[in-house]
Amino acid sequence: MHGETTALDVLSLPDLVESHLGSRPRTELWRWSHLSTVLALELADRRRVVAKIRPFTDRLTGCCRTHRLMWLAGLPCAEPLGDPVRVGSRIVTMETLVDDGTAIDVAPRSSARSAAELARFVSTAPSVTEAGSLGPPPPWVWWNHDQGATWPFPDDQAEDLNQHPGPDWLDDAATRVRERLFAHDLGAPVVGHCDWEAQNIIWKGGTLHAVHDWDSIVALPEIVVAGAAAAVHAVVGGRPGEATIPHTSQFLHAYQEARQLPWTAADHQAGWAAGLWVHCFNAKKATRRSDGAAAVARLAGHIEERLRLAGA
Repeated sequence: MHGETTALDVLSLPDLVESHLGSRPRTELWRWSHLSTVLALELADRRRVVAKIRPFTDRLTGCCRTHRLMWLAGLPCAEPLGDPVRVGSRIVTMETLVDDGTAIDVAPRSSARSAAELARFVSTAPSVTEAGSLGPPPPWVWWNHDQGATWPFPDDQAEDLNQHPGPDWLDDAATRVRERLFAHDLGAPVVGHCDWEAQNIIWKGGTLHAVHDWDSIVALPEIVVAGAAAAVHAVVGGRPGEATIPHTSQFLHAYQEARQLPWTAADHQAGWAAGLWVHCFNAKKATRRSDGAAAVARLAGHIEERLRLAGA
């Protein structure tokens, strides 16, 4: 999925919303665009809703189904409103606008708390079979992709990262991480969330307030889900960074405890490897941005320690 949603989609949205929800938008509260266009709207009947427009892929069907099942199960999240709507090559979903108010925590108050809520998420989630199609996963967790070479295609940059070698330490680290994960028995997949950043997991008063970004639902081995989340759970949108090494360790141990999993030392290494793949992929993309040098340098500063923890 490359490029942003077209203006034509947004201009035709009021008719679609009225047809789908029985009331026409009267005020646009805010708008955000990247891979998707997301609009918060107040309708004529005073309901406040969010509409999201993005290119259709098969995996979004499973993502939408999981969102509804999780809302029905009582997980804090926006209520999906009706079924997804296909409009040509696009898919449109609508949900209630979560009233975040003003007392929102910038990030989870502890890594252990964030890990416990991810454990709750996975415990509440439907089975992989019930969720339906969730593949392929987004590239930042698709270490075992089928595209050849080291790096999968980004979903937000129209270029092949493999055509831009270097820095050598980064390409080498990604190769070692992939080899480590391929060599480990990662176990059966579970349904989880692969973008467990603070910007997507909203906290209020130290309590989980709402899970967002339901397009990031995946069916992956549990150690990969936990490892990826451990790597990014403290990241806030617009602020480059990653969870520190101590916070990553705290997250992995707290997740294992919350789920009562018999993870071995080798399993923990695989969790570190899964998280390091996320860091490596993000850093590789950063090499292609004019403002990416700081992100690459930050990972370079502790890459050897993270590789050691990953057993790679």
